Amino acid sequence: MKYTANKILLIITRQIGDVLLATPLLHSLRKAYPQAQIDVLVYQGKQSILEGNTDCNKILTIVERPNFAQSWKLFKRIFRQYDLALSTLAGDRPTFYSLLAAPKRVNIVPSRHWKNQWKRWIAKYYTELDDEHTHTVIQYLRLADLLDIPRSYKVILPYSAQTASKLDKYFHWQTEPFVVLHLVPMWHYKRWTLMGWQQLAHYFTQQNLRVVLTGSHTQSEMEYIQQAISLMPTSVINLAGQLDLSDVAQLIQVSRLYIGPDTAVTHLAAATDTPIVALYGPTNPLKWAPFPKDYQQDKTPFQKVGIQQVNNVLLIQGKKDCVPCHQEGCQRHRQSQSDCLEELQSQTVIERIQLAFKL
Repeated sequence: MKYTANKILLIITRQIGDVLLATPLLHSLRKAYPQAQIDVLVYQGKQSILEGNTDCNKILTIVERPNFAQSWKLFKRIFRQYDLALSTLAGDRPTFYSLLAAPKRVNIVPSRHWKNQWKRWIAKYYTELDDEHTHTVIQYLRLADLLDIPRSYKVILPYSAQTASKLDKYFHWQTEPFVVLHLVPMWHYKRWTLMGWQQLAHYFTQQNLRVVLTGSHTQSEMEYIQQAISLMPTSVINLAGQLDLSDVAQLIQVSRLYIGPDTAVTHLAAATDTPIVALYGPTNPLKWAPFPKDYQQDKTPFQKVGIQQVNNVLLIQGKKDCVPCHQEGCQRHRQSQSDCLEELQSQTVIERIQLAFKL
């Protein structure tokens, strides 16, 4: 039997992609508790992925490494303000936030160890973190199972009513056929090659498809994209740094195809109706593959190894015996390269796109 709850706090203090992948759980909560106040706690700067999401009432934020004053401010805001708290993370801080917020707590906890036992003690119900074999969306939805409420597998996209007028300034996006390329992930070890992007841009241009680039406004990303554009046809449109995530979602929704690496925007793209290509290397697809549109099974969508398609998602994996190593590149740090992605040829990507999507 599900809890009676008038005020619920959902804790997702991680990166933008993690917040997006928790929206099926949030949607499940909203459907089960239509009259409840449901607030979401995220890291500061990550709340844009929830823009226009009517499943939550308020978005609370905290910096990633809060000082005493910042922690105290959050403490005063959440202390015993909720009937029910759910933590999607097994870390110390999110677990402690759930303890502060509500008398009833349903959490993800780490594997059994005496140092972590306190996290099991304070949770009314819990599910153990599986960081290798269970997809993140399914892992989160197991919290809904503990509440005995129906699952919703739908990833909810951010939305803004201002998107259309903003995109109209750049090109005829509602009538002109185009593809979206997202070149730059957060960390270097997830990058593909400039030559690969260059050859894709020329291929799509030859197919009479406009190429549109998306990206953030960070200096390093802008510099990388400018370097890529210098190798591409002059018809390419660069929208990096110009759009919010809600705008990017709508842009991808009307595109013919999206291609990107392991990044939050690729997870965003998978939730649209658009065919997408995800270029993966070290990342374990069992846990972190884009969640396909209309996928509604408890089974993790993708296998650990191989080029695979599930619904609208074509996952192309770099080919090395070590793939996926689930490490931060070949040098084991975030700015290292990954040989599996460096050696992935554009012709392989193009051939797979032709087979899967007939482009």
